[in-house]
Amino acid sequence: MGGESAFRRRMERAAELRSYRGAGISAEEEAELEAAEAKDRDIRKKVDDARRAEYLIRDAMAQGKFDNLKYAGKPIPGLGEAYDPDWWVKGLIQRENISGLGPKAIMLRTEDAELDGRLDAQFTEKQVRDILAHFNARVVDARRQLQGGPPVITKTRDVETEVARWRERRSAPAQDAPPEPEPKRPWWQRLRRGTT
Repeated sequence: MGGESAFRRRMERAAELRSYRGAGISAEEEAELEAAEAKDRDIRKKVDDARRAEYLIRDAMAQGKFDNLKYAGKPIPGLGEAYDPDWWVKGLIQRENISGLGPKAIMLRTEDAELDGRLDAQFTEKQVRDILAHFNARVVDARRQLQGGPPVITKTRDVETEVARWRERRSAPAQDAPPEPEPKRPWWQRLRRGTT
């Protein structure tokens, strides 16, 4: 304890002398300042890295720099999983919500699941046929290539059947739509007639 208080006194004296450095201090005080700084450097060299890191962590905790961290009190995601060399790429894709990347088999599966909605957004039969032809060509092409990855289990779509289903879906909303309610009149017209 005595060594720490002496060190603290020397550091305080060095800081005091440092503040007077530009104010015309004497050569004796300048030499004292240099000696104190040299002693400080020697002490820093003797302190091992573990103690220095522990001190810096305690100091940061005292200043509140670890308060309100993102995962405070929560498990760190992916901590117990096996090492994945592409963890950063997968994290980037998830964080930035990047789509359109991945093995062809998986991309075709997701496109197959969303294909009906995409077809329903088209206005002409020719557009629907073009989309289906392009989709079928990519499925066949993915089956031919043996580049590894999951197997391609996506089936090709029959163009005529899909066009017929597209026509049915387009005509169904017009038949099943409920009648439009009568628009509500402005309040002043309702007051004149006495109805609400």
